[in-house]
Amino acid sequence: MTLTQIRSFIAVTQHGGFTAAARALSMSQTTLTSQIQTLEQDHGVELFHRRGRRVELTALGVEFLPVARRMAGCEADAISMLHDSGTLKVGAVGPFHVTEMIEAYHGIHPRMHLSVKLGNSEEILRNLDEYSCDVGVVARAFEDARYFTQPYGSFPVIAFVAASHAFARRSSVTLQDLATQPLLMREPGSTTRRALEDAMDAARLKPRVVMDIGSREALREAVARGLGVGTVSQAEYISDDRLRPLRIEGEPVETHIHVCCLSERRDSRLVSSFFTAVERCRRPGR
Repeated sequence: MTLTQIRSFIAVTQHGGFTAAARALSMSQTTLTSQIQTLEQDHGVELFHRRGRRVELTALGVEFLPVARRMAGCEADAISMLHDSGTLKVGAVGPFHVTEMIEAYHGIHPRMHLSVKLGNSEEILRNLDEYSCDVGVVARAFEDARYFTQPYGSFPVIAFVAASHAFARRSSVTLQDLATQPLLMREPGSTTRRALEDAMDAARLKPRVVMDIGSREALREAVARGLGVGTVSQAEYISDDRLRPLRIEGEPVETHIHVCCLSERRDSRLVSSFFTAVERCRRPGR
């Protein structure tokens, strides 16, 4: 069993087929297919069901997958240990907090290559499970033994409106005010959305969500065009002459940023090096 075979097996699983996996690994499909066939034949097993162009893991393949991912993770740790180089893959819910984290990390490990992928918290957890990212920067803790989470900081959620909106001359709004307005929200997996909905639910208010928008940029543009009121973590609000930020009065609506990884990888040299760097960039009072 070779690491090339392990990487090939994981790639076929991640990409759902041999063609896409070969493209991702920059190898020919013939070579990748040969790697999988040799792995199966050497051990007298079947890891995939082939159904035309579709492939599905067998029961044994499902059982073998987490073991294969741990083996690939050990390879990354070995490279990091021997050369203090390699790639650390980070998933993050937004660019603001992760940028200061990777700045701190790069200062300690300048030869390491960093790959950052943005998504919501649910996507990041899925990427951790699939070993397609090593650590995640998420906006809430998860009560799941599979994940280790470490608090980073808490940040208030604010509302923002178009400069032409009736609220634009105000500095703040209440949750009751927001309940009367058409709200533009991120997708249901967004933790900013969940924080606002939980606060309104506690106040026995029902938000009037008129639009789900899948990116911060699109949400900002929709608010600027007067389509409704938006919300965002205050740390991630981008000043814009077309917009006016509004503090939310009363009990704070907050997002809580955490750094997380698979529990089984917490002591990995590669993963633990990121947690160490994050501790150095945390600000007093967080």
